[in-house]
Amino acid sequence: SKPKTDTSALEVRNGKDMQGIPWERLNFTRHKYRESRLKGYKNFENLSISHGDLEKVSQIFFFFFSIMIMIFNYDLFTSQLRNLVWATSKHDVYLMQNYSVMHWSSLLRRGKEVLNVAKPIVSSLKNPGCLAQPLSRVQISTMTVKENLMVAGGFQGELICKYLHQPDVVFGTKLSVDENAVTNAVDIYHNPSGSLRVMTANNDAQVQVMDTVKFACLDRFTFPWSVNNTSVSPSGQMLAVLGDNPDCLIVDAQSGKVISILKGHLDYSFASDWRPDGRILATGNQDKTCRLWDVRKLSESLAVLRGRMGAIRSIKFTSDGQFMAMAEPADFVHVFDARSDYGLSQEIDLFGEIAGISFSPDTEALFVGISDRTYGSLLEFNLRHFDHYLESVI
Repeated sequence: SKPKTDTSALEVRNGKDMQGIPWERLNFTRHKYRESRLKGYKNFENLSISHGDLEKVSQIFFFFFSIMIMIFNYDLFTSQLRNLVWATSKHDVYLMQNYSVMHWSSLLRRGKEVLNVAKPIVSSLKNPGCLAQPLSRVQISTMTVKENLMVAGGFQGELICKYLHQPDVVFGTKLSVDENAVTNAVDIYHNPSGSLRVMTANNDAQVQVMDTVKFACLDRFTFPWSVNNTSVSPSGQMLAVLGDNPDCLIVDAQSGKVISILKGHLDYSFASDWRPDGRILATGNQDKTCRLWDVRKLSESLAVLRGRMGAIRSIKFTSDGQFMAMAEPADFVHVFDARSDYGLSQEIDLFGEIAGISFSPDTEALFVGISDRTYGSLLEFNLRHFDHYLESVI
């Protein structure tokens, strides 16, 4: 039965399941159900590959459970795109709920709709740089929230841009008219001169760059395969491009020229992030691994981090670069300590499809969105400070 209330840290310490699953009323234990999930889970793969066993990494608890909020009710329209949760502070999280983008305030303990994509959407910007188009009933595929700007992509190639302090959508359009024109990735970043930019990546193999004043298309790069993910380096100079190919590309963010080809993954890639110092790029793949690349030596990966049962669909570094989290499609989020050369990790074990993960900018909180008809929720974990978590090493 569906849990009717949120779950607090105190309740979990007293024995309640953090997701509110009533194991005592079910015909199997949590341990038995976990065993059956590990044996029966079918990982989505495009290429037929063999997988190595999970390498043993020392377990430590960096983040402890804080609260579970029963507000996440969103049907994932794809098994491959999982970027639907964004934290702008440790108290403010943006996430999908049905045909709405919601703002959850942990201080006020309530959610508020900030974008309704079921209704017709008309751009408020006069004379935009690109052709604005009315949109309606958009199935959101991906989203990001940074610099007071929310950008969302849709499964029919849509792009929606909205400033958080303004009531209306500032700009909306269709990036592509291709039949399979999914907007796979959106990003908000600063170019080397400090100007704010929006980057989009689509199944039509196009990556576009727009300004955030008139939303004019400044650059368009074409690649040999569908682009599933892009991430711009902290300096704004390099761009990681991942897609329907085992190889990942590092390109010049200004010209689109390929700088380096990263070889090592065995299937298609869907996630990446740069450590804030710009030296390390992490890439996530359907081969169940995350590879770390040192920009000073891109001929081979620095390390290979393995998931438990599925592809690595989402990767996030903390703003101070100390931690990196990677999420599988379901059940597992792994948090690694970069200062230990990724040799220490925490495995967050839960049940359900993972819609997204996000650290708060101050690194104090980690949010995990669970998409499930019964147990859909937002889980919040808080950073355990160093003097407290040394004793938690297993």
